[in-house]
Amino acid sequence: MMAIVDLDLAQVRAFVAAAEHRHFGRAAQELSLTQQALSKRIARLEDRLGERLLERDPRGVAPTAAGERLLAPARALLAAGDTAVAAVRQSVRPLRLDVWGHLFAPLRTVRQVVGEQLSSSVEIGHGRDLPAVAGALLRAETDAGFGRHHALGDGRDEALAHRLVRLEPVDVVLGPDHPLAAADALRPDQLRGGRLLVPAALERLEFLRQFAERFGLGGALVPEANLGAESFLAHLRQTSDGFTVLPADLPLPDGAAAAGLRSVPLVEPTPLYAWSLVWPRHGAHPAIPELLRAFAEAGRRHRWLEYRPERDWLPEAERAALAAEG
Repeated sequence: MMAIVDLDLAQVRAFVAAAEHRHFGRAAQELSLTQQALSKRIARLEDRLGERLLERDPRGVAPTAAGERLLAPARALLAAGDTAVAAVRQSVRPLRLDVWGHLFAPLRTVRQVVGEQLSSSVEIGHGRDLPAVAGALLRAETDAGFGRHHALGDGRDEALAHRLVRLEPVDVVLGPDHPLAAADALRPDQLRGGRLLVPAALERLEFLRQFAERFGLGGALVPEANLGAESFLAHLRQTSDGFTVLPADLPLPDGAAAAGLRSVPLVEPTPLYAWSLVWPRHGAHPAIPELLRAFAEAGRRHRWLEYRPERDWLPEAERAALAAEG
């Protein structure tokens, strides 16, 4: 039988902070420790486990192979410790939910669930993108995320659970000088030859990248600065061959119609944007099951998960997720 090793959470917390910051000074500052005290805690943890967990070099520190294996379970252990303390104190803090995909207005969907279905208290935060929210989830800085999920290609994929909760049709938005601006509906392949306006580098925007590849849309155009939806659409209005895609029920900002912008349905097929919930597999906030039930109920009521292969287009990962969830 393997010998039982009792881990000290203070030592585990010191290791996680150093591994995430890749720097003893910043990790010590986060934990309100001296660097010497931080180093001692990590050294004691390494001695207890019989493995070196961090390598030190002139640029800072980095986890060893053993340290990389420990990192995800260590984060889960800290989250479980926080949950245990809250249970003893008979208090459950509000669930922290971070959203991303801000141009597509994720709060439209969240409000319909949190405001109508959920009894637990929720605090909403704003993440930059999925990788940033995934990091916050594994550091226990937030409890759940809402946005478009895709594989990250690293150890975080195994540490996080996710569920697809809404499929939303997207329309193409065109400026007044676009040659197709008068159309009542358009097929995605009719947009070839124009320029897809995107709010950030296309490699960071998984859905738009796959949409462009599937329908042969080249020439993505990124504004010099992302200053919000109104600035983004103003740039679109000034780009005669430009277009972008936005959720079909997302109201354009005031004045957009007067400025000549048009939202035109996409058909044959209709692309669907997938929204998902993401949360840690271990040490999840106790309100996560209620949050999942609330999204499922809202989805049934609003028919959020309707998908017809002969009519709609979804990236392969979302098709697989739908099939897995039955």
